[in-house]
Amino acid sequence: MHPTVRRLWIYLTRNIDGTLFGIVLALLAVGLIARQPDLGTAVLITAAGFFVLFLAGLSWRIITGLAIAGAAALPFVWSALRDYQRQRILTLIDPTQDPLGTGYHTIQSMIAVGSGGWFGKGWLNGSQTHLDFIPERTTDFVFAVYGEEFGLFGCLALLGLYLAAISRGMLITANAPTMFARLLAGAITLTFFTYAFVNMGMVTGILPVVGVPLPLISYGGTALTSICLGFGILMSINSHRKLVQT
Repeated sequence: MHPTVRRLWIYLTRNIDGTLFGIVLALLAVGLIARQPDLGTAVLITAAGFFVLFLAGLSWRIITGLAIAGAAALPFVWSALRDYQRQRILTLIDPTQDPLGTGYHTIQSMIAVGSGGWFGKGWLNGSQTHLDFIPERTTDFVFAVYGEEFGLFGCLALLGLYLAAISRGMLITANAPTMFARLLAGAITLTFFTYAFVNMGMVTGILPVVGVPLPLISYGGTALTSICLGFGILMSINSHRKLVQT
Protein backbone atom coordinates (compact mmCIF):
# COMPACT_ATOMS: atom_id res chain seq x y z
CA MET A 1 0.00 0.00 0.00
CA HIS A 2 1.24 3.48 -0.89
CA PRO A 3 2.46 5.39 2.21
CA THR A 4 0.06 8.31 1.58
CA VAL A 5 -2.92 5.98 1.23
CA ARG A 6 -1.82 4.11 4.34
CA ARG A 7 -1.61 7.32 6.41
CA LEU A 8 -5.02 8.42 5.16
CA TRP A 9 -6.51 5.03 6.05
CA ILE A 10 -5.00 5.17 9.58
CA TYR A 11 -6.38 8.69 10.09
CA LEU A 12 -9.85 7.71 8.91
CA THR A 13 -10.02 4.62 11.09
CA ARG A 14 -9.00 6.62 14.15
CA ASN A 15 -11.04 9.78 13.58
CA ILE A 16 -13.86 8.97 11.17
CA ASP A 17 -16.51 8.68 13.89
CA GLY A 18 -15.91 12.14 15.31
CA THR A 19 -15.44 13.70 11.87
CA LEU A 20 -18.61 12.17 10.47
CA PHE A 21 -20.59 13.12 13.56
CA GLY A 22 -19.53 16.75 13.24
CA ILE A 23 -20.26 16.83 9.51
CA VAL A 24 -23.69 15.26 10.00
CA LEU A 25 -24.61 17.80 12.70
CA ALA A 26 -23.54 20.69 10.48
CA LEU A 27 -25.37 19.32 7.43
CA LEU A 28 -28.53 18.80 9.45
CA ALA A 29 -28.64 22.45 10.48
CA VAL A 30 -27.70 23.61 6.98
CA GLY A 31 -30.37 21.45 5.36
CA LEU A 32 -33.14 22.75 7.62
CA ILE A 33 -32.15 26.37 7.00
CA ALA A 34 -31.79 25.86 3.23
CA ARG A 35 -35.35 24.52 3.07
CA GLN A 36 -36.74 27.84 4.41
CA PRO A 37 -35.32 28.80 1.80
CA ASP A 38 -32.42 30.87 3.17
CA LEU A 39 -29.36 29.96 1.14
CA GLY A 40 -27.21 32.83 2.46
CA THR A 41 -27.56 31.82 6.11
CA ALA A 42 -27.08 28.16 5.15
CA VAL A 43 -23.76 29.00 3.52
CA LEU A 44 -22.65 30.94 6.61
CA ILE A 45 -23.59 28.03 8.89
CA THR A 46 -21.60 25.74 6.59
CA ALA A 47 -18.59 28.03 6.98
CA ALA A 48 -18.95 28.05 10.77
CA GLY A 49 -19.13 24.24 10.86
CA PHE A 50 -16.08 23.98 8.65
CA PHE A 51 -14.14 26.31 10.95
CA VAL A 52 -14.82 24.06 13.94
CA LEU A 53 -13.77 20.92 12.06
CA PHE A 54 -10.66 22.66 10.73
CA LEU A 55 -9.60 23.90 14.17
CA ALA A 56 -10.23 20.41 15.57
CA GLY A 57 -7.50 19.10 13.28
CA LEU A 58 -9.34 17.99 10.15
CA SER A 59 -6.79 16.56 7.74
CA TRP A 60 -5.92 18.51 4.61
CA ARG A 61 -6.49 15.32 2.64
CA ILE A 62 -10.11 15.23 3.78
CA ILE A 63 -10.47 18.95 3.09
CA THR A 64 -9.13 18.42 -0.42
CA GLY A 65 -11.49 15.50 -0.94
CA LEU A 66 -14.46 17.54 0.24
CA ALA A 67 -13.45 20.40 -2.05
CA ILE A 68 -13.23 18.06 -5.05
CA ALA A 69 -16.59 16.49 -4.18
CA GLY A 70 -18.14 19.94 -3.80
CA ALA A 71 -16.79 21.06 -7.18
CA ALA A 72 -18.12 17.89 -8.82
CA ALA A 73 -21.56 18.50 -7.28
CA LEU A 74 -21.86 22.08 -8.57
CA PRO A 75 -23.96 21.14 -11.64
CA PHE A 76 -26.45 19.32 -9.40
CA VAL A 77 -26.49 22.23 -6.92
CA TRP A 78 -27.15 24.67 -9.77
CA SER A 79 -30.12 22.63 -10.98
CA ALA A 80 -31.52 22.51 -7.43
CA LEU A 81 -31.36 26.28 -6.91
CA ARG A 82 -34.47 28.40 -7.19
CA ASP A 83 -34.77 30.89 -10.03
CA TYR A 84 -34.07 33.95 -7.87
CA GLN A 85 -31.00 32.25 -6.38
CA ARG A 86 -29.59 31.58 -9.84
CA GLN A 87 -30.35 35.15 -10.80
CA ARG A 88 -28.30 36.41 -7.86
CA ILE A 89 -25.26 34.52 -9.12
CA LEU A 90 -25.77 35.70 -12.70
CA THR A 91 -26.19 39.26 -11.43
CA LEU A 92 -22.82 38.97 -9.66
CA ILE A 93 -21.19 38.25 -13.02
CA ASP A 94 -22.93 41.15 -14.80
CA PRO A 95 -25.14 43.42 -12.66
CA THR A 96 -25.84 45.68 -15.66
CA GLN A 97 -28.00 43.03 -17.33
CA ASP A 98 -30.89 44.14 -15.09
CA PRO A 99 -29.93 47.58 -13.72
CA LEU A 100 -33.41 48.41 -12.44
CA GLY A 101 -34.15 44.96 -11.03
CA THR A 102 -31.81 42.36 -9.56
CA GLY A 103 -28.69 44.41 -10.32
CA TYR A 104 -29.96 47.64 -8.76
CA HIS A 105 -28.61 46.98 -5.25
CA THR A 106 -25.11 46.12 -6.43
CA ILE A 107 -24.84 48.97 -8.94
CA GLN A 108 -26.01 51.66 -6.50
CA SER A 109 -23.78 50.43 -3.68
CA MET A 110 -20.73 50.36 -5.98
CA ILE A 111 -21.52 53.90 -7.16
CA ALA A 112 -21.77 55.06 -3.55
CA VAL A 113 -18.50 53.46 -2.48
CA GLY A 114 -16.68 54.78 -5.55
CA SER A 115 -18.04 58.31 -5.19
CA GLY A 116 -16.55 58.56 -1.71
CA GLY A 117 -13.08 58.99 -3.16
CA TRP A 118 -10.10 59.19 -0.83
CA PHE A 119 -11.62 61.08 2.09
CA GLY A 120 -15.39 60.78 1.55
CA LYS A 121 -18.10 63.40 1.25
CA GLY A 122 -18.38 63.95 4.98
CA TRP A 123 -20.74 62.87 7.74
CA LEU A 124 -24.38 62.98 6.54
CA ASN A 125 -23.32 64.45 3.17
CA GLY A 126 -23.62 61.32 1.02
CA SER A 127 -25.81 62.08 -2.00
CA GLN A 128 -26.47 58.44 -2.92
CA THR A 129 -27.49 57.75 0.65
CA HIS A 130 -29.74 60.68 1.39
CA LEU A 131 -31.42 60.69 -2.01
CA ASP A 132 -32.57 57.11 -1.28
CA PHE A 133 -30.61 55.44 -4.08
CA ILE A 134 -29.08 52.89 -1.68
CA PRO A 135 -31.56 50.25 -0.50
CA GLU A 136 -31.41 48.94 3.08
CA ARG A 137 -28.89 51.65 3.93
CA THR A 138 -29.09 51.09 7.69
CA THR A 139 -28.67 47.32 7.64
CA ASP A 140 -27.28 45.20 4.79
CA PHE A 141 -25.80 48.06 2.74
CA VAL A 142 -24.56 50.29 5.53
CA PHE A 143 -20.97 49.81 4.31
CA ALA A 144 -21.92 51.65 1.10
CA VAL A 145 -23.09 54.57 3.24
CA TYR A 146 -19.88 54.44 5.28
CA GLY A 147 -17.69 54.29 2.16
CA GLU A 148 -19.46 57.25 0.55
CA GLU A 149 -19.22 59.47 3.61
CA PHE A 150 -15.75 58.51 4.89
CA GLY A 151 -13.96 57.43 1.71
CA LEU A 152 -11.08 55.02 1.21
CA PHE A 153 -9.18 56.06 4.33
CA GLY A 154 -12.28 55.62 6.47
CA CYS A 155 -12.79 52.13 5.04
CA LEU A 156 -9.14 51.27 5.71
CA ALA A 157 -9.55 52.46 9.30
CA LEU A 158 -12.61 50.23 9.72
CA LEU A 159 -10.73 47.29 8.19
CA GLY A 160 -7.88 47.93 10.61
CA LEU A 161 -10.25 47.79 13.59
CA TYR A 162 -11.79 44.57 12.29
CA LEU A 163 -8.34 43.02 11.76
CA ALA A 164 -7.32 44.03 15.29
CA ALA A 165 -10.44 42.36 16.75
CA ILE A 166 -9.91 39.21 14.65
CA SER A 167 -6.20 39.05 15.53
CA ARG A 168 -7.00 39.36 19.21
CA GLY A 169 -9.63 36.64 18.89
CA MET A 170 -7.16 34.29 17.21
CA LEU A 171 -4.59 35.02 19.93
CA ILE A 172 -7.18 34.07 22.55
CA THR A 173 -7.88 30.93 20.53
CA ALA A 174 -4.20 29.97 20.51
CA ASN A 175 -3.91 30.45 24.30
CA ALA A 176 -7.22 28.82 25.26
CA PRO A 177 -6.89 26.43 28.22
CA THR A 178 -8.89 23.51 26.77
CA MET A 179 -9.72 22.06 23.37
CA PHE A 180 -13.39 22.99 23.75
CA ALA A 181 -12.48 26.58 24.59
CA ARG A 182 -10.10 26.69 21.63
CA LEU A 183 -12.75 25.47 19.21
CA LEU A 184 -15.37 27.84 20.64
CA ALA A 185 -13.08 30.88 20.51
CA GLY A 186 -11.88 30.06 17.02
CA ALA A 187 -15.40 29.53 15.70
CA ILE A 188 -16.62 32.84 17.16
CA THR A 189 -13.66 34.76 15.75
CA LEU A 190 -13.79 33.25 12.27
CA THR A 191 -17.57 33.64 12.09
CA PHE A 192 -17.10 37.34 12.89
CA PHE A 193 -14.56 37.50 10.05
CA THR A 194 -16.96 35.72 7.67
CA TYR A 195 -19.82 38.13 8.36
CA ALA A 196 -17.59 41.16 7.80
CA PHE A 197 -16.04 39.71 4.64
CA VAL A 198 -19.36 38.64 3.11
CA ASN A 199 -21.06 41.99 3.83
CA MET A 200 -18.21 44.04 2.39
CA GLY A 201 -17.90 41.64 -0.53
CA MET A 202 -21.55 41.93 -1.55
CA VAL A 203 -21.51 45.73 -1.23
CA THR A 204 -18.43 46.05 -3.45
CA GLY A 205 -19.72 43.55 -6.01
CA ILE A 206 -17.38 40.59 -5.48
CA LEU A 207 -19.97 38.36 -3.78
CA PRO A 208 -23.69 37.74 -4.38
CA VAL A 209 -26.17 39.86 -2.42
CA VAL A 210 -27.26 38.08 0.78
CA GLY A 211 -28.89 39.35 3.95
CA VAL A 212 -25.80 39.61 6.15
CA PRO A 213 -25.25 42.55 8.54
CA LEU A 214 -21.94 44.36 8.94
CA PRO A 215 -20.74 43.48 12.47
CA LEU A 216 -21.16 46.27 15.03
CA ILE A 217 -22.19 48.75 12.31
CA SER A 218 -25.53 47.57 10.87
CA TYR A 219 -28.73 48.51 12.67
CA GLY A 220 -30.40 45.59 14.44
CA GLY A 221 -30.64 44.41 18.02
CA THR A 222 -30.35 40.67 17.36
CA ALA A 223 -27.09 40.90 15.40
CA LEU A 224 -25.56 43.30 17.91
CA THR A 225 -26.59 41.14 20.87
CA SER A 226 -25.17 37.95 19.35
CA ILE A 227 -21.87 39.62 18.48
CA CYS A 228 -21.53 41.11 21.96
CA LEU A 229 -22.31 37.72 23.50
CA GLY A 230 -19.56 36.22 21.34
CA PHE A 231 -17.09 38.86 22.49
CA GLY A 232 -18.12 38.23 26.08
CA ILE A 233 -17.39 34.51 25.66
CA LEU A 234 -13.97 35.36 24.18
CA MET A 235 -13.20 37.59 27.17
CA SER A 236 -14.26 34.82 29.55
CA ILE A 237 -12.01 32.30 27.78
CA ASN A 238 -9.12 34.75 27.96
CA SER A 239 -9.64 35.44 31.66
CA HIS A 240 -9.64 31.72 32.49
CA ARG A 241 -6.45 30.86 30.62
CA LYS A 242 -3.42 29.59 32.53
CA LEU A 243 -0.98 32.42 33.12
CA VAL A 244 1.79 30.05 34.19
CA GLN A 245 2.22 26.66 32.58
CA THR A 246 2.38 23.86 35.16
